[in-house]
Amino acid sequence: MARYGINPHNTYGVSIPILRGLAREIGKNHALAGQLWSSGVHEARILAALVDEPSRVTGARMDRWARDFDSWDVCDQVCSNLFDKTEWAYPKALEWSGRPEEFVKRAGFVLMAALAVHDKVASDGLFEPFLPVIVREATDGRTYVKKAVNWALRQIGKRSRELNRKAIATAREVQRLDSRTARWIGADALRELTGSRVQERLRG
Repeated sequence: MARYGINPHNTYGVSIPILRGLAREIGKNHALAGQLWSSGVHEARILAALVDEPSRVTGARMDRWARDFDSWDVCDQVCSNLFDKTEWAYPKALEWSGRPEEFVKRAGFVLMAALAVHDKVASDGLFEPFLPVIVREATDGRTYVKKAVNWALRQIGKRSRELNRKAIATAREVQRLDSRTARWIGADALRELTGSRVQERLRG
């Protein structure tokens, strides 16, 4: 796990498929999710996101859990299995994207990516405010931040033809910034967003 950048502290090595199976057996349980999170155990925190009830999750709980993020996989699993389904998802994505803590900031951009994939009925207008934030934060060279910024830009640009056009323009703007990190984010996003696979799917 350490080879993949996963924090091995307080970690047992239980796989995601096993955790998903446990979550199906347990069902939804908001109180239990809080207890699992408080245990501090790596896999228990992932399981907490799988069993929590999105409608009962408060903004305060999201802030507390985000402050506890100490590994990219916990951050991503919580954001894409729970936080993106809450009423707070869009405002927290914007709020956290400006935070100084590496994993809280990552969580903001992972939320953007997860919402772009999972919120099928959202209008394009909900994602447009994320694009200037991506430009603003594209020079942050920390590994887990820059990869999430890139991820968010690519996923937003794959939602629709209009968002694809705007994401491509954003990627080009990012690429012009005087930053090695920004040039990587822009070039990598452009390769996918202008590629035949994405373009053909959007035309279809």
